[in-house]
Amino acid sequence: MLARTLEWAAVNSGTGNLAGLAQLADMLANAFAALPGEVTLREPAAVTAVDAQGREVEQAHGRHLVCSVRPQADRRFLLTGHMDTVYPADHPFQSLLWLDQDCLNGPGTADMKGGIAVIVEALLALETSPDAARVGYDVMINADEETGSLSSAALIAELAQGKFAALTYEPSALPDGTLAHARGGSGNYTLTFAGRSAHAGRNPHEGRNALVAAADAAVRLKEMQHADLPINPARIEGGAANNVVPDHALLRFNIRPKSTEAAEQFAHDLNALIATLAIEHDLSISVHGGISRPPKPVDARAQKLFDLVKASGADLGQAIGWQPSGGVCDGNNIAAAHVPVVDTMGVRGGAIHSPDEYMFASSLTERAQLSAVVLHRLATGDCL
Repeated sequence: MLARTLEWAAVNSGTGNLAGLAQLADMLANAFAALPGEVTLREPAAVTAVDAQGREVEQAHGRHLVCSVRPQADRRFLLTGHMDTVYPADHPFQSLLWLDQDCLNGPGTADMKGGIAVIVEALLALETSPDAARVGYDVMINADEETGSLSSAALIAELAQGKFAALTYEPSALPDGTLAHARGGSGNYTLTFAGRSAHAGRNPHEGRNALVAAADAAVRLKEMQHADLPINPARIEGGAANNVVPDHALLRFNIRPKSTEAAEQFAHDLNALIATLAIEHDLSISVHGGISRPPKPVDARAQKLFDLVKASGADLGQAIGWQPSGGVCDGNNIAAAHVPVVDTMGVRGGAIHSPDEYMFASSLTERAQLSAVVLHRLATGDCL
């Protein structure tokens, strides 16, 4: 597992580095070929974004790996991970460094190439048991998790259908192995404001200031925030020369609904806000984006899966706890398909998304043992 992690982490696989993702996908396909199933690389779904000029443009993504084993089995699981990292091809953080005998600093070691190594090893261990023949599973390693899984969301939804349980291999929520429990959701939006230009001195009254409208929208969005709906206006783009009333602006913002009800209410309130702003500023406003990660509450079946993981850890001498998380991941999407999921089954580590990212190498064995026991118990019992 360590050798695989070192090899995979040496390949830059930032979400936008399509060549690096392709190289890593081939390496992962070779590793998953050791399992008794079919390995395929799925094309990404089309994804668009709004550029600085307000144009909707297509974004390229890498292919997603799927390994399917015993697809006809009555009881099937879903295991997911991601091959992409937050470090683009030109990022200075490209090397691996041992900080001590157990702590490895390197890009993607914790998030989540170590986790992918755990998936492979845990499934190889499961396959040594005669009980493995009772169950099947799909493994999905996507290439765009770090940017919201927009090109793999439909694939996740497809693979989640009918699954008995799911495990996702994000690193532990805390370095001690604590799991993430309930999660809020996340949505990214871009509002494009189309006003009317005019001379700032001669006839400013004939202009319609898109930048002012965008700023007004940012303030009003922040005022809509409440305990179950954090809202973060993140960036305003646009403007013109100092003597021109700007006719174009963009506002980009993120929301973090903690419940489905909060997400649904926001959709209604956003439509009302846009209608009001369009009238008050006498301009047009278009919306791009939406909620890509639905809120992930923990229902009774999901709690049973958490309890199973905790009990399995106890039998291995591992103390497993959990806490709510403000972060999001593919576990949100899986839970939206009403499949119980624990989504931090990966290695112990920390400082992810930074040049200080690290992984505890000893946790490769710990987490592979934990997953192997959990999968075997899911295969043999009515634990959910």
